[in-house]
Amino acid sequence: MPLGSTMEADVLNLILCAKAIANVADNAASSPATVTWHALHTADPSSGAQGTSEVGLTGYTRISVARTTAGFTVTGSGPATASPVSAITFPMLTSTSTGTATHWSVGLSSASTSGKLLASGTISPNINLGQNVTPSLTTSSSITLS
Repeated sequence: MPLGSTMEADVLNLILCAKAIANVADNAASSPATVTWHALHTADPSSGAQGTSEVGLTGYTRISVARTTAGFTVTGSGPATASPVSAITFPMLTSTSTGTATHWSVGLSSASTSGKLLASGTISPNINLGQNVTPSLTTSSSITLS
């Protein structure tokens, strides 16, 4: 089910920045998440858990980002996009295998291959993966909901 054009930005702001959606959702849980865990994927993970199609190269791990406006900037509507306020830098890869990260996901688990998928989207530009590569979502990277 597609979201309304302005609701896309509202949902991204709720998930990434903990901003309430007036009269719909807030962050008033007794222990709201203070960080989200970001993962890179080689294909669209939207039909599974956060571990679906997740990068599996040696050295890779998920990265946490504070769930505030200090972590992401959300712009536009229909489609809305999010960009990191500062680079999200993953560890240097040591695997001699290669691949391409085409998608990103956000969830609440640091454990690889598991975790509830909160949102996912395409990465622009894609990230080429290989030995001695340090993957990064930069401030010029944009994330669009799938």
